[in-house]
Amino acid sequence: MSSSTAEPRVRTTVPVKVIDLDVHGMTCASCVRRVEKAVAKLPGVTASTVNLATEKAQVTFDAGQIDAEAIAAAIRDAGYDAVAPPPDDEAAEARDAELAAFKREVVVAAALTVPVVVLAMAPMLWMPLHHALVGWPVVWVELALASVVQLWSGRRFYRAGTAALRHRSPDMNTLVMLGSSAAWLYSIIALVAPGLFPAGTAQVYFEASSTIITLILLGKYLEAKSRGRASQAIQKLLTLAPRTATVVQGGVEREVPVSEVALGDLVRVRPGERLPVDGVVAEGQSYVDESMLTGEPVPVAKTVGAEVMGGTVNRTGAFTLEATRVGRSTVLAQIIRMVEQAQTGKPPIQQLADKIAAVFVPVVLVLAVVTVVVWLVVGPQPALSYALVAGVSVLVIACPCAMGLATPAAIMVGSGKAAELGVLFRKGVAIEALGRVDTVVLDKTGTLTRGAPALTDVRTFGVDEPTLLAAAAAVEVRSEHPLAEAVVAAARARGLTVAEVTDFAAEPGFGVRGNVGGAIVAVGAERYLRKLGVDAAPAAADARALAEGARSLLYVAIDGRLAGLLAVADPIKDGSVEAVAALRALGLHLVMLTGDNPQTAHAVARSVGIDDVLAELLPGDKARAVSDLQARGRKVAFVGDGINDAPALAQADAGIAIGTGTDIAVEAADVVLMSGDLRGAVNAIGLARRTLRTIVLNFVWAYGYNVVLIPLAAGALFPLTRTLLSPMLAAGAMSLSSLFVLTNSLRLRRFRSALQTGPAPQAWKTPHSVVSLPG
Repeated sequence: MSSSTAEPRVRTTVPVKVIDLDVHGMTCASCVRRVEKAVAKLPGVTASTVNLATEKAQVTFDAGQIDAEAIAAAIRDAGYDAVAPPPDDEAAEARDAELAAFKREVVVAAALTVPVVVLAMAPMLWMPLHHALVGWPVVWVELALASVVQLWSGRRFYRAGTAALRHRSPDMNTLVMLGSSAAWLYSIIALVAPGLFPAGTAQVYFEASSTIITLILLGKYLEAKSRGRASQAIQKLLTLAPRTATVVQGGVEREVPVSEVALGDLVRVRPGERLPVDGVVAEGQSYVDESMLTGEPVPVAKTVGAEVMGGTVNRTGAFTLEATRVGRSTVLAQIIRMVEQAQTGKPPIQQLADKIAAVFVPVVLVLAVVTVVVWLVVGPQPALSYALVAGVSVLVIACPCAMGLATPAAIMVGSGKAAELGVLFRKGVAIEALGRVDTVVLDKTGTLTRGAPALTDVRTFGVDEPTLLAAAAAVEVRSEHPLAEAVVAAARARGLTVAEVTDFAAEPGFGVRGNVGGAIVAVGAERYLRKLGVDAAPAAADARALAEGARSLLYVAIDGRLAGLLAVADPIKDGSVEAVAALRALGLHLVMLTGDNPQTAHAVARSVGIDDVLAELLPGDKARAVSDLQARGRKVAFVGDGINDAPALAQADAGIAIGTGTDIAVEAADVVLMSGDLRGAVNAIGLARRTLRTIVLNFVWAYGYNVVLIPLAAGALFPLTRTLLSPMLAAGAMSLSSLFVLTNSLRLRRFRSALQTGPAPQAWKTPHSVVSLPG
């Protein structure tokens, strides 16, 4: 005993903590890599993930060895700004202020660059202007304007680029800094000391240096705006949470910030208002629109004792709730955290991209030097001029911005769109894993079926159906058998009166009986009726047909005569049949696992359209079944809802939890279907596949772009065209590459749900065939 209690005390002295930091100043995949390396080498840090699109870092560390401030300081030393995330409203204001400052830099740079380009290029295109400017200090005006662009508008590139060089990990900023500075400095020296250059090579390229910075700034500004648009899903979720709540204290109502609502507080909710916190209805009743959680459009009736969730909308009556979850514990807050975590996660395909980016920039610098040397050695005169243009173009066009955005932009938009559809990707890696699955394993109870027994069929013999059901419910209300609850619930759902029973008696394993209004009613198995001397033969044919459909049967006798047959089963969920058909249409192999008996399992599988069934499985057996499929090379998604599904959910390549299931199942899963409708899995897989295709297309574009254009920038086509790619065009092409990646990712917002949750074809189609006879 002593040893078992001592260990936890030791662990509490070195708690593992997870912090989120906003990281500003990152512009490409190399930046991400450098921040991760700077954090990873710190003592006590066990994991770090940096996302370019969201500009966030998530760090897991041992609080006994290091603290959050030391981690932030390491990021600052790497050349970036790291701060704790501000409150949501302040974060929005900060983003707006950053965009406004970015816009000012772009406007100033463009306003100064346009006259530089006009002064440099127009005289060569229009001879009268050339003659008019003769004698004017045009080049000196170009120098003044270009220097402001270079040193003021381009200061962010110098700041980040020098930090990258200092840490021996050059990045996109380094390329821009070196490329534009080479053109600018070369032009200054050619202007003030032309004699230092061979004849004919003392040319100025102020228009090139200014245009490079202006175009790249413009591209970065548009990227920043696009990233803001891509994060709108999170912002929409945040707007679902009211800022104030009406708290009732001592019979007096007062409006307070939601952050001040405490557990146990009574909160008044009026018609049309969003609920500020999670709770239980303490007084009143209403209909609440829970579509933001479940996807179901029909408002749900809420009476005293019913659970309600923050962010949902009260439609009709006013009521008072008792707060049970507040702040970061509410369901809405947990949803937002799940989406943010999914957007921060790094799939394997992005890890590969980061490794490539780590060597890409140094390779580009080497290529730029080789390009300059080759032009100086074998190029035509003025060789130095050609070498400069080619070297600068290589540096600029190779900036790996698009590579850094290829995955995070798609993950961010895809996970945000999924949240709108009621699908939560708890981890970013789940999107890639789910996009690659070829096999879907489905739990039966609670996933394909409702998870609770219900009355499905009624056969009557000599009495009408209401009389039979009311009589059976009267005695079953005293029974503790699960099937009895289904009979009583069905009677009450039909508005039947459940009479008082006297002389109640129960025989375990057989059935129950009692006196209902002077009649002796017996309900139980067929053997119970035989024991009581009741002839059950008239029900034999119906019993066989219902048993083949995996129904559990209850025989009812009134005053010693067979009166009816009740069939109870776990009904197929609305939408399950449609979902299975859609999953098969996606080319997926489907398997059903269950702990139920084989007869019931096969009956349910036939009803929904699944051929491959494994029954009578324990929780560990389900996980092993998933593992066996994986051993055969299958990429497996498992869909379940219960505690017994948690091992299989964790074992699968992608675990999908039904959101209406247990908390343990949800925690073990990678994806959560908030509506509890299996059709959500179809949407999840469809969106994951689309997102993965988008990521692949982004990478094909980003890498293909560099493979094709770097040789062109170096002058590969010069022998044929006698022209070089201008550094200005190189800067424009680089920006367009990044914008393509972002625009392609934003197309995911147009994804449409393959299946809408709602009424679906019923799986159980056996007619009641109720026979009513006088008597």
